[in-house]
Amino acid sequence: MAWKTRWAVEIDGQDVSSKMANYLEQITVTDKAGASSDSCSLTLDDAGGQIKLPQPGGKVAVRLNGVQVFSGVIDSVKSSGNRSGGRSLSVSAKGFDVKGKAKQPQRLHQDEGTVGDFLKKLGQRAGFEMKIDPALANIARDYIAADGESLLHIGEKLARELGATFKLRGPMAVLAKHGQDFGLPMISGLFKPDGSGNLISWDIEPLSTRTVFKSVEVPYVDRKKGLPLIYKTDAGKAGERAEAVNLVRSVAHDENQAKEIAEARKAQIEREGGKGRVTLDLMPEAQAEAQFQLKGTRAGVDGTYRIVSVTHSASRTGGATTDLELQQPQDGAGTDSR
Repeated sequence: MAWKTRWAVEIDGQDVSSKMANYLEQITVTDKAGASSDSCSLTLDDAGGQIKLPQPGGKVAVRLNGVQVFSGVIDSVKSSGNRSGGRSLSVSAKGFDVKGKAKQPQRLHQDEGTVGDFLKKLGQRAGFEMKIDPALANIARDYIAADGESLLHIGEKLARELGATFKLRGPMAVLAKHGQDFGLPMISGLFKPDGSGNLISWDIEPLSTRTVFKSVEVPYVDRKKGLPLIYKTDAGKAGERAEAVNLVRSVAHDENQAKEIAEARKAQIEREGGKGRVTLDLMPEAQAEAQFQLKGTRAGVDGTYRIVSVTHSASRTGGATTDLELQQPQDGAGTDSR
């Protein structure tokens, strides 16, 4: 059966689409906000064992309908089969080389500097070029260290602390605040009862209270006075319907760091004020951290959301779809004003 979706696969810079055309059965690509690496899976019919076995470490790029949806490194190749079901070959890839130094523990400390300076040094040791949001790069720290921690671990820790996204893609490591305008195209989903819209299904909770708190409290130490203190801030509009307080367990180094942590938690509470999933006809332009506009479902659900995860799925027999995981409802989502 011929594919209904246009696709192309490159391995180590060579277009192997024509060689795979008779054997490729399924493509799955996932892009998540946060530290999780982009991933890709290719499933091939290996009935005759005729495909040359790809090698881990090879570079792979995938396009769907002419749009590149993945670029990364092969990290595993698996063969499976049974007596009655034939044989298949599964090729999995990640957005960065998992054999590299991203996960190597390091020992490095910095006095009187910025978060950006420290991460650039750490990234250089691990073989990565750092791209850091200026709002984060210029944050001053009296002391910051990696005590047997890897670039991946430090990046994830700082992202949680500062309300940011940390991502490794190829030779680049990126740290950027959640909700920034990355110049990504807005994705639209339209539901029409006659089936003419591009929205296949939705499952959305536009107003969630499970992860919402009234306020945030972060303990810190006043170094001059030698006193333990607490930095407090309201959680904003999202916290108006909550009673619980989000008390951070770790102790901040000083008031500035406590404020940074509190503001990040506040932003996360707003981000998690609603959630859901939608399935669309294939939209290869969709990327994590872009905005998604929902139309045609109902009042209080239609509105704008933040995309936190994208999964593109295409198969020889089943067509192609894009699944989006959503958070941060805006523009009427969560409010029925009738």
